[in-house]
Amino acid sequence: MPDSMADYLRADMECEGLLECFHGLTDLDRDCFEVIVTDEAPLTIDEIADEVDRERSTVYRSVQRLRQAGFVQKEQVNYDQGGYYHVFSPTDPDVVADDMQQMLNDWYAKMGQLIGEFRTKYDTQDQSPAAVES
Repeated sequence: MPDSMADYLRADMECEGLLECFHGLTDLDRDCFEVIVTDEAPLTIDEIADEVDRERSTVYRSVQRLRQAGFVQKEQVNYDQGGYYHVFSPTDPDVVADDMQQMLNDWYAKMGQLIGEFRTKYDTQDQSPAAVES
């Protein structure tokens, strides 16, 4: 069991393509996720963009994909004098892992159903010559 989010990330990144497999995430998405996970405090889009050396708008789209996948949470921070900005932090790794496990279970159940439908549709034993003659 990982001791920290950074340990979790390292273990996750050793699993070749785990983020891509479940959510279709890109290398940039993975880089942004790594930056968000390894920092102690929530980060702004500008801070993440600086770390991955990419344009703000590109990083914003990447972080949005991470949010949609459930890997990152967004929080609004209000200025005392008015206005606000957003910061991003990682979702609890147990929540992410549980979501991926549920996706895998759903996929497995769907594949089992499709295999059963295949067997039913193409079962040739019920179509034997003796069954046809009677």
